[in-house]
Amino acid sequence: METPIADFVKRYNELHTVRLHMPGHKGKLFLGCEHLDITEVNGADALYEAEGIIAQSEANATDLFGSGRTLYSTEGSSQCIRAMLYLALTNRPKDALPVIVAARNVHKAFLYSAALLDFEIVWLWPEENTSLCSCAVTPEGLERTLKSLSAPPAAVYLTSPDYLGGTADVAALAEVCHRFGTILAVDNAHGAYLHFLQTSMHPLDLGADICCNSAHKTLPVLTGGAYLHISKNVPKALLENAKTAMALFGSTSPSYLILQSLDLCNRYLADDYSDRLCQCVTRLDVVKDLPHQHGWSVPGSDPLRLTVAGNGRKLAETLRSGGVECEYADRDYLVLMVTPENDVSDLQRVVDLLGRNSEPVQEHRSLPLARGEQVMTVREALFAPHESISAVKSLGCICGAPTVACPPAIPIAVSGERIGLEALELFAYYGVESVDIIKKIK
Repeated sequence: METPIADFVKRYNELHTVRLHMPGHKGKLFLGCEHLDITEVNGADALYEAEGIIAQSEANATDLFGSGRTLYSTEGSSQCIRAMLYLALTNRPKDALPVIVAARNVHKAFLYSAALLDFEIVWLWPEENTSLCSCAVTPEGLERTLKSLSAPPAAVYLTSPDYLGGTADVAALAEVCHRFGTILAVDNAHGAYLHFLQTSMHPLDLGADICCNSAHKTLPVLTGGAYLHISKNVPKALLENAKTAMALFGSTSPSYLILQSLDLCNRYLADDYSDRLCQCVTRLDVVKDLPHQHGWSVPGSDPLRLTVAGNGRKLAETLRSGGVECEYADRDYLVLMVTPENDVSDLQRVVDLLGRNSEPVQEHRSLPLARGEQVMTVREALFAPHESISAVKSLGCICGAPTVACPPAIPIAVSGERIGLEALELFAYYGVESVDIIKKIK
């Protein structure tokens, strides 16, 4: 497959052109990659007005993913999340509400989008909660929520896979959305590879209308590289206005290093990636069975993730002692993310290290998510004066900016909610020591 962006930059560098343009390093090596770091010089196209090499590369990605349109982001899925919510709101049917129905385990980028776009949120809550990271939504639960609204929302919004690797029944949930006259938007940041499985698990292939992928999370793309995918089946306006939406939330100086890595990834995907992915999934499936031999519980997860239930923080330290760094660990779970770039020895080392830790699996504690009273809109709360206070003193206060670490960047309390006892318990459980609240006017 052609790689027009990478090829252009390579040719430009080989010409030894005097660079009297940005960036300031002028192609001289400091980190070692500067000779490939350019700006929108003649022939380099422009990300948000793409008509040349970037348009060609995005068309290649569109073909590879089988979407109606695939666009590049150099600012991660956060940019794509804002863009797809903007598209859902501004292109909704006349009778639809400026409301997004969302599963509660959203990334904080969703809340920042709510502040910028000023939409109302109707939360979907799980029937049983096992982690801040999870929010299992059933088709029946979604249908009850949609029936309770006076008109269809602009979109239903899910995170799948979630941070622990849990996947939603996208096909069934999409059917409910379409029956109620709304679209399904999916934060699929962790699932860029899912289209290339032997049987695709990608949201667009299962009926979702729009989704994002963080290419850098599971593909060989530099950090910040992401995709916005739009289905072939959506109203034409969503496809036509997608670049405008991305430009609204993106820098006018996108990284050409990231664009090259997205471009080169097209060739990687087009070659033997599906076969290599299949082999990797098969190897990992074998590994997922081995921790059981040491008493570990391995919850179901997406194909490229190994999630172990137990004292994740202690397990993470065990792995670090043997030169392995995990993706995420908390009091209940350890999360490891694997790709075909990990070899067999990487996985064997994990199994050997986990075998050294003989601590039995603790009985998992089910904590309710914090259903705080919404007393201000997200926008009002995020634009109000804030102050930081000790989490143990925050009962009754109104949450300002969500105070969460990344990962997992999932808020316990949402901006504009009054902090209740459930939130305090979760703050303590997840080690949150200070929270951002609305400053009281004296």
